[in-house]
Amino acid sequence: MLDRWTMPLTQKPLQRLAVVLERWNVRPDQVTLVAFLVGILALPLLAIGAYGWALLVIVLNRIGDGLDGALARQSGRTSDAGGFLDIALDFVFYAAVVLGFALADSERNGLAASVLLFSFIGTGTSFLAFAIMATRHHLQRPNFQRKAFYYLHGLTEGTETVAVLIAFCVWPQHFASLAWLFAAACLVTTTTRVWGGYWTLKSVKTSPENNNP
Repeated sequence: MLDRWTMPLTQKPLQRLAVVLERWNVRPDQVTLVAFLVGILALPLLAIGAYGWALLVIVLNRIGDGLDGALARQSGRTSDAGGFLDIALDFVFYAAVVLGFALADSERNGLAASVLLFSFIGTGTSFLAFAIMATRHHLQRPNFQRKAFYYLHGLTEGTETVAVLIAFCVWPQHFASLAWLFAAACLVTTTTRVWGGYWTLKSVKTSPENNNP
Protein backbone atom coordinates (compact mmCIF):
# COMPACT_ATOMS: atom_id res chain seq x y z
CA MET A 1 0.00 0.00 0.00
CA LEU A 2 2.85 2.41 0.84
CA ASP A 3 5.32 1.32 -1.85
CA ARG A 4 4.14 3.91 -4.35
CA TRP A 5 5.26 6.65 -1.94
CA THR A 6 8.33 5.09 -0.34
CA MET A 7 9.95 3.78 -3.52
CA PRO A 8 10.59 7.23 -5.05
CA LEU A 9 12.21 8.36 -1.78
CA THR A 10 14.75 5.55 -1.83
CA GLN A 11 15.78 5.81 -5.47
CA LYS A 12 18.25 8.71 -5.24
CA PRO A 13 20.43 7.31 -2.44
CA LEU A 14 20.35 3.86 -4.02
CA GLN A 15 21.32 5.37 -7.35
CA ARG A 16 24.36 7.03 -5.78
CA LEU A 17 25.48 3.70 -4.35
CA ALA A 18 24.84 2.03 -7.68
CA VAL A 19 27.17 4.47 -9.44
CA VAL A 20 29.97 3.55 -7.05
CA LEU A 21 29.39 -0.18 -7.47
CA GLU A 22 29.33 0.13 -11.23
CA ARG A 23 32.78 1.74 -11.12
CA TRP A 24 33.97 -1.30 -9.16
CA ASN A 25 32.50 -3.61 -11.84
CA VAL A 26 30.07 -5.18 -9.36
CA ARG A 27 27.24 -7.05 -11.07
CA PRO A 28 23.58 -6.80 -9.95
CA ASP A 29 23.27 -10.56 -9.40
CA GLN A 30 26.30 -10.43 -7.08
CA VAL A 31 24.52 -7.81 -4.96
CA THR A 32 21.39 -9.97 -4.90
CA LEU A 33 23.29 -13.04 -3.70
CA VAL A 34 25.36 -11.19 -1.09
CA ALA A 35 22.25 -9.45 0.26
CA PHE A 36 20.52 -12.82 0.55
CA LEU A 37 23.45 -14.48 2.30
CA VAL A 38 23.60 -11.59 4.77
CA GLY A 39 19.84 -11.62 5.31
CA ILE A 40 19.58 -15.38 5.83
CA LEU A 41 21.84 -14.98 8.86
CA ALA A 42 18.74 -13.61 10.57
CA LEU A 43 17.47 -17.19 10.92
CA PRO A 44 20.18 -18.47 13.30
CA LEU A 45 20.49 -15.07 14.99
CA LEU A 46 16.79 -14.99 15.80
CA ALA A 47 16.82 -18.62 16.89
CA ILE A 48 19.39 -17.78 19.60
CA GLY A 49 17.63 -14.55 20.57
CA ALA A 50 20.22 -12.13 19.11
CA TYR A 51 17.53 -9.69 18.02
CA GLY A 52 19.76 -6.66 17.62
CA TRP A 53 22.12 -8.45 15.25
CA ALA A 54 19.16 -9.94 13.42
CA LEU A 55 17.74 -6.46 12.93
CA LEU A 56 21.05 -5.32 11.43
CA VAL A 57 21.22 -8.10 8.86
CA ILE A 58 17.54 -7.63 7.98
CA VAL A 59 18.11 -3.94 7.26
CA LEU A 60 21.24 -4.71 5.22
CA ASN A 61 19.32 -7.30 3.24
CA ARG A 62 16.58 -4.82 2.40
CA ILE A 63 19.12 -2.21 1.32
CA GLY A 64 20.72 -4.79 -0.94
CA ASP A 65 17.30 -5.73 -2.30
CA GLY A 66 16.82 -2.19 -3.56
CA LEU A 67 20.42 -1.72 -4.60
CA ASP A 68 20.56 -4.64 -7.03
CA GLY A 69 17.76 -3.18 -9.11
CA ALA A 70 19.29 0.30 -9.05
CA LEU A 71 22.60 -1.15 -10.17
CA ALA A 72 20.95 -3.16 -12.95
CA ARG A 73 19.34 -0.02 -14.33
CA GLN A 74 22.51 2.04 -13.91
CA SER A 75 24.68 -0.52 -15.70
CA GLY A 76 22.09 -1.53 -18.30
CA ARG A 77 22.12 -5.11 -17.02
CA THR A 78 18.44 -5.56 -16.29
CA SER A 79 17.29 -9.09 -17.08
CA ASP A 80 14.46 -11.52 -16.46
CA ALA A 81 16.96 -13.86 -14.82
CA GLY A 82 17.96 -11.17 -12.34
CA GLY A 83 14.34 -10.30 -11.60
CA PHE A 84 13.53 -13.96 -11.00
CA LEU A 85 16.51 -14.43 -8.67
CA ASP A 86 15.60 -11.31 -6.73
CA ILE A 87 11.98 -12.23 -6.02
CA ALA A 88 12.71 -15.91 -5.35
CA LEU A 89 15.33 -15.10 -2.71
CA ASP A 90 13.09 -12.40 -1.23
CA PHE A 91 10.38 -14.92 -0.39
CA VAL A 92 12.90 -17.35 1.08
CA PHE A 93 14.27 -14.53 3.22
CA TYR A 94 10.84 -13.48 4.51
CA ALA A 95 10.00 -17.04 5.47
CA ALA A 96 13.38 -17.49 7.18
CA VAL A 97 12.77 -14.51 9.45
CA VAL A 98 9.40 -15.87 10.57
CA LEU A 99 10.91 -19.32 11.11
CA GLY A 100 13.64 -17.74 13.21
CA PHE A 101 11.09 -16.37 15.65
CA ALA A 102 9.32 -19.72 15.80
CA LEU A 103 12.61 -21.39 16.71
CA ALA A 104 13.40 -18.71 19.28
CA ASP A 105 10.27 -19.55 21.30
CA SER A 106 8.18 -22.28 19.71
CA GLU A 107 5.69 -22.40 22.57
CA ARG A 108 4.75 -18.72 22.37
CA ASN A 109 5.50 -18.01 18.71
CA GLY A 110 4.92 -21.30 16.90
CA LEU A 111 1.23 -20.99 16.05
CA ALA A 112 1.42 -17.31 15.10
CA ALA A 113 4.46 -17.99 12.91
CA SER A 114 2.65 -20.84 11.18
CA VAL A 115 -0.38 -18.68 10.42
CA LEU A 116 1.85 -15.88 9.15
CA LEU A 117 3.67 -18.28 6.83
CA PHE A 118 0.27 -19.50 5.63
CA SER A 119 -0.71 -15.93 4.82
CA PHE A 120 2.60 -15.39 3.01
CA ILE A 121 1.68 -18.29 0.70
CA GLY A 122 -1.45 -16.39 -0.28
CA THR A 123 0.22 -13.05 -0.92
CA GLY A 124 3.14 -14.65 -2.74
CA THR A 125 1.17 -16.95 -5.03
CA SER A 126 -1.44 -14.33 -5.93
CA PHE A 127 1.38 -11.86 -6.62
CA LEU A 128 3.41 -14.18 -8.85
CA ALA A 129 0.52 -15.93 -10.58
CA PHE A 130 -0.91 -12.62 -11.71
CA ALA A 131 2.55 -11.48 -12.88
CA ILE A 132 2.74 -14.50 -15.19
CA MET A 133 -0.67 -13.82 -16.71
CA ALA A 134 -0.02 -10.07 -16.95
CA THR A 135 3.15 -10.74 -18.93
CA ARG A 136 1.27 -13.07 -21.27
CA HIS A 137 -1.30 -10.35 -21.98
CA HIS A 138 1.31 -7.56 -22.14
CA LEU A 139 -0.29 -5.61 -19.32
CA GLN A 140 1.60 -2.49 -18.33
CA ARG A 141 2.92 -1.42 -14.92
CA PRO A 142 1.51 2.10 -14.45
CA ASN A 143 2.79 2.65 -10.90
CA PHE A 144 5.82 0.37 -10.66
CA GLN A 145 7.82 0.72 -13.88
CA ARG A 146 11.00 -0.14 -11.99
CA LYS A 147 9.77 -3.62 -11.13
CA ALA A 148 10.78 -6.65 -13.18
CA PHE A 149 7.15 -7.74 -13.57
CA TYR A 150 3.61 -6.47 -13.17
CA TYR A 151 3.08 -5.43 -9.56
CA LEU A 152 -0.46 -6.10 -8.34
CA HIS A 153 -1.35 -3.76 -5.47
CA GLY A 154 -2.28 -4.91 -1.98
CA LEU A 155 -2.70 -3.80 1.60
CA THR A 156 0.63 -5.41 2.50
CA GLU A 157 3.52 -4.69 0.14
CA GLY A 158 7.27 -4.39 0.57
CA THR A 159 7.23 -1.31 2.82
CA GLU A 160 4.74 -2.80 5.26
CA THR A 161 6.62 -6.09 5.34
CA VAL A 162 9.94 -4.42 6.14
CA ALA A 163 8.29 -2.34 8.86
CA VAL A 164 6.81 -5.46 10.46
CA LEU A 165 10.11 -7.37 10.32
CA ILE A 166 11.79 -4.46 12.07
CA ALA A 167 9.00 -4.31 14.66
CA PHE A 168 9.44 -8.04 15.32
CA CYS A 169 13.09 -7.45 16.21
CA VAL A 170 12.48 -4.30 18.26
CA TRP A 171 9.65 -5.88 20.26
CA PRO A 172 10.32 -9.64 20.10
CA GLN A 173 8.17 -10.22 23.18
CA HIS A 174 5.17 -9.08 21.09
CA PHE A 175 5.99 -11.18 18.04
CA ALA A 176 2.86 -13.33 18.35
CA SER A 177 0.47 -10.37 18.52
CA LEU A 178 2.20 -8.56 15.67
CA ALA A 179 2.29 -11.72 13.57
CA TRP A 180 -1.43 -12.32 14.03
CA LEU A 181 -2.20 -8.74 12.98
CA PHE A 182 0.06 -8.86 9.96
CA ALA A 183 -1.27 -12.26 8.93
CA ALA A 184 -4.78 -10.81 8.93
CA ALA A 185 -3.61 -7.93 6.75
CA CYS A 186 -1.90 -10.38 4.39
CA LEU A 187 -5.11 -12.37 4.07
CA VAL A 188 -6.93 -9.16 3.12
CA THR A 189 -4.22 -8.56 0.51
CA THR A 190 -4.63 -12.08 -0.86
CA THR A 191 -8.39 -11.66 -1.12
CA THR A 192 -8.18 -8.33 -2.93
CA ARG A 193 -5.43 -9.56 -5.26
CA VAL A 194 -7.32 -12.70 -6.22
CA TRP A 195 -10.52 -10.72 -6.75
CA GLY A 196 -8.85 -7.86 -8.63
CA GLY A 197 -6.56 -10.12 -10.62
CA TYR A 198 -9.40 -12.40 -11.67
CA TRP A 199 -11.59 -9.59 -12.93
CA THR A 200 -8.68 -7.80 -14.60
CA LEU A 201 -7.70 -10.91 -16.53
CA LYS A 202 -11.31 -11.78 -17.29
CA SER A 203 -11.86 -8.36 -18.83
CA VAL A 204 -8.65 -8.64 -20.85
CA LYS A 205 -9.62 -12.06 -22.18
CA THR A 206 -13.08 -10.91 -23.26
CA SER A 207 -12.04 -7.52 -24.65
CA PRO A 208 -12.63 -7.05 -28.40
CA GLU A 209 -8.98 -6.21 -28.98
CA ASN A 210 -7.90 -9.69 -27.82
CA ASN A 211 -10.36 -11.39 -30.13
CA ASN A 212 -8.73 -9.89 -33.22
CA PRO A 213 -6.40 -12.25 -35.15
